[in-house]
Amino acid sequence: MKIPIWKLVALGGLAFLLSCGEKTKQQKAEIETYVKEVSEPVYDTNNPKTILTAVANAHGGWNDLWKKGDVEYTYTYHYPSTGKTDLSLERYIFGSEESYGKYSKHEINNMPNAEGELTQYFDGDKTVLELNGDIVEDAEHLAMADFLRRTNYYWFAMPYKINDKAVTAKYLGTEEYNGTTYDKIEVSYNAEMTGKEQNDVYIVLVNPETKLVDRFYFSLPFFGVEEPVIVANYEYEDIDGQLVSTKRTYFMPGPDGNYAEEPGVVQTLTNVKFNNGFTKENLRQ
Repeated sequence: MKIPIWKLVALGGLAFLLSCGEKTKQQKAEIETYVKEVSEPVYDTNNPKTILTAVANAHGGWNDLWKKGDVEYTYTYHYPSTGKTDLSLERYIFGSEESYGKYSKHEINNMPNAEGELTQYFDGDKTVLELNGDIVEDAEHLAMADFLRRTNYYWFAMPYKINDKAVTAKYLGTEEYNGTTYDKIEVSYNAEMTGKEQNDVYIVLVNPETKLVDRFYFSLPFFGVEEPVIVANYEYEDIDGQLVSTKRTYFMPGPDGNYAEEPGVVQTLTNVKFNNGFTKENLRQ
């Protein structure tokens, strides 16, 4: 199946389509127990949710991330085939899921034909989009900005998001890749809890030794990709006790169902810093 590039224009944020949609202001009292870490997590293929808990634990744990308060990093989103790039300074507050992005390059996803500095700010409820300091009210551009704010956060917190209480998990056996035998878990979301007619599907490959998700497949019905055929490979860095996916490569199947050797999209995270003291008042400063 050939996936047109326009269908992947928001690939950096597409995981928002998977989220359960229940993370609003009432979350704060609950979020500290979003993932309950244990010192020696169970890893039982007969109970795939234990594997997802082990994944969260291996990445450093949600409670540890919560205590760090916030994060800032430089985010590069790149199309190798065209050379086009989105380059942003990203900031998130974990408790409220507030999200801020300042784009020095925006050649792909949001207002690619406009010149100047683009900023997006999600306050936990709504998104504000500005170009060169002027508020942008165009509905299409604003919708994309809102999509990216929520989804860039989702990608960063993915090890914990796939263990959401709305998740449904199914063990699919094993798969070998690059000499490692991975456990395969199908991850989707309970439609009654998400309120969505169709939820995206992940098939995550968990390394049983490291408990990390090195590779996964996913669908994207919002863009017409009904089956989990898009492939992502993740590489991690240990940053202050959190394993952060600082390099992500995405591959799309061709008409023959085979995958190109070169990725269609490359995302990199650099200069990752936690505990910056961000608040609603200073996040955009």
